[in-house]
Amino acid sequence: MFRVFRLAKEFAPAWLSVWLVTAVGAIASAQVVIPGTGKVVAEVGDDFEDANWAYDYQLPKVFNNLETTLSNNHPLGRSANGRWYEGSKRGQPDSIRRVETPLGGLPGSSGALAIRSLKTGGQNPSYQQQQDDLIGNVMERIGKIPVSQSPSVVARVWLPPLDEWENRSGCHFAFRIALEQNVASVRSRFRQISTGNDDGVYWPGFFLDREIQTRPGQREPISDRVYFWMKASADSRRLDGPEVTQFGWWTLGLSVSPDGQVHYFAKPGVADLTGADHVASSFPFGYRAVRFRSFFFNVCNGDDGRTWSTEFVIDDPTVFVAR
Repeated sequence: MFRVFRLAKEFAPAWLSVWLVTAVGAIASAQVVIPGTGKVVAEVGDDFEDANWAYDYQLPKVFNNLETTLSNNHPLGRSANGRWYEGSKRGQPDSIRRVETPLGGLPGSSGALAIRSLKTGGQNPSYQQQQDDLIGNVMERIGKIPVSQSPSVVARVWLPPLDEWENRSGCHFAFRIALEQNVASVRSRFRQISTGNDDGVYWPGFFLDREIQTRPGQREPISDRVYFWMKASADSRRLDGPEVTQFGWWTLGLSVSPDGQVHYFAKPGVADLTGADHVASSFPFGYRAVRFRSFFFNVCNGDDGRTWSTEFVIDDPTVFVAR
């Protein structure tokens, strides 16, 4: 398509060249869906305004990620309102509690959800970065959403001051979506193994990293930065996103357009997302999504059995459909 466009532009008169550039640009940008576009899907998501909001942990939590002998831990943990559940692979955060909305949150919000974990890898420490999952219940409540409806999800996330973070380089938090792509069985570390006519599942999204640099033999850091990155490229490489220079509230959004492309939006504050907040668009791992399954949050720590993860607060995760 773009080769044809270049030839047409080369031999076209000036006025037609301008029209071709405008038209092709419009086609490229028309697929970008701003998260929050369209109608709220009220059956999913949460505003945490219920003062009696509660979570039933159904302990012991799942540790299928590393301890396969615990694979039959059921039933899984769930929120009383049925809008959240424990991941069947890694388990839920160890602390899930409704809190008063931190200062500067959405106008009118009185409640939000604080999440953090201690044992992310298993009963025995792995001494490696591990994660827990808190999953928004979409499929049980409304089923899968075809990407022809341009689904999106928006969440507000409160980032604590840096001196309250786990003192570790690496990922601390993630906001992700689960998508399906009709593919044959392919082995990948980022998606389930599918066979026959099953749908391949993959999980793109935002990851929040802290990077601490020190000089050999010194404890004081020479740099300490926090930034977002994405599992977004077609060849599974990470793409760097915005650096966090303002702690407190951030608004994050993920959307999927009818062509199966994923779009990433982020900005500090709690205002609605706009086109100016667009970070990237891509076909993660080279896949084209066909259905939206769910959204979820990860909390991560170094899994030493003693150190809690950084505590993050989420508010008003909301799913939308544009069509």
